Amino acid sequence: MSFLTIEGITKRFGDLVAVDGVSLEIEQGGILSIIGPNGAGKTTFFNLLTGFHKPDHGRVLFKEKDITGLPPYEVIRQGISRSFQVASLFDEMTVLDNVQIGVQSHLRYKGRLFSRFEGNTAVREESLKILDRVKLVEIKDHVVKALSHGDRKILDLAMALTTRPEILLLDEPTSGLAGEEQAKMVDLISENLREELKLVIVEHDMDIVFTLSDRIMVLNQGKKLAYGNPREIMENEEVQKAYLGGDRSNAGA
Repeated sequence: MSFLTIEGITKRFGDLVAVDGVSLEIEQGGILSIIGPNGAGKTTFFNLLTGFHKPDHGRVLFKEKDITGLPPYEVIRQGISRSFQVASLFDEMTVLDNVQIGVQSHLRYKGRLFSRFEGNTAVREESLKILDRVKLVEIKDHVVKALSHGDRKILDLAMALTTRPEILLLDEPTSGLAGEEQAKMVDLISENLREELKLVIVEHDMDIVFTLSDRIMVLNQGKKLAYGNPREIMENEEVQKAYLGGDRSNAGA
């Protein structure tokens, strides 16, 4: 059984066809990366999967259930969450407080009722587990506005985990990162998340894409140009002609 099925989804904005008849079968586990130049339709594709846009044609099925056109909060409830290129956080609050807000909101939405003491304890315990999972527990009491760009992006990822997703979509997780911060994010994705979640990543750095990915989909002008494992994508003549051109670092620019 396919974990996530995309059947010919299309999205138009006026005369622009942002996503054009894309179909894909996504299996459980591992990392799928989506690459392509600016304007290829990557972010729109993410938005279609997570309910931020409704497709003009086609369907999205999660574990054989049709979730096409559900609003974002319902998609989250089904088990699909995402991070964003620009993190939206509560800057004046601590790292732990941010995560506790996410956990508390999700538990309330799920109908979990606690006494005040039980609720506070359960929320704190789950929040600390999430922070430990993303290696931020040591800075749990730091105010968010004082965080580095890299730690802000990891905290945004932690916020996505508060919804207990089965599929996590990461929109350019290493954007703006370099050196140790970039390595920290890559290690986090590779070592701490990939075994427990299906990860779908939009990423511009081709070295990272080919290092992390189990499968890669290439978009070109809204259409699926290629799909396969990293070696198949690197050896695909159409991909080489369109994007790689002997310098794979430019493939996702």
